[in-house]
Amino acid sequence: MAKLYFRYGAMGSSKTAQALMLKYNCEEQGKKVYLIKPDIENRDGKTKIKSRVGLEAECVLFSTFKEQISQRSDVDVIVIDEAQFLTAEDINLLARLVDKRNIDVFCYGLKIDFTGTMFDASKRLFELADKIEEIKTMCWCGQKATMNARIDEHGKIVRNGAQVLMGSNNSYVALCRKHFMSGEVKYVEKTQL
Repeated sequence: MAKLYFRYGAMGSSKTAQALMLKYNCEEQGKKVYLIKPDIENRDGKTKIKSRVGLEAECVLFSTFKEQISQRSDVDVIVIDEAQFLTAEDINLLARLVDKRNIDVFCYGLKIDFTGTMFDASKRLFELADKIEEIKTMCWCGQKATMNARIDEHGKIVRNGAQVLMGSNNSYVALCRKHFMSGEVKYVEKTQL
């Protein structure tokens, strides 16, 4: 029986890398995989998903997926990166595909935005998903990071603004709740081995 999965984590927790590895592993088993990203996600080009560690693959935009899925009968698995940028109704559509067409759907994304507020799609996934898994990462202090702090060009936490601002390490940092609330951001120098 197919399931709706939500695999979430803070920024930098390897969600995209894991989504791309899942796609590869499913294809190795002979499954037909539909790799999707929301239309708003444009950091790596219109139809490409790329992880920070260098894994990448061509994908389909969610709007194209919605147009095509009714005509496709060869889909075994749907993998969606940045699922937090979908709508609650989009999540309802995915749940219907699981239930009516027996397609496994794996959604990867953030639970909360930079203010600590849950994204609508993430909230709906928590309500509907058959299986919810946290992908963990660490704060600079060594504790589990659960918050996504938006930072300015000086490394200071930004507390207000538009919910969606595309960025990565230069715009966001994963923090534990304590350091998110206190505003303490520390950068660790990356060294060559």
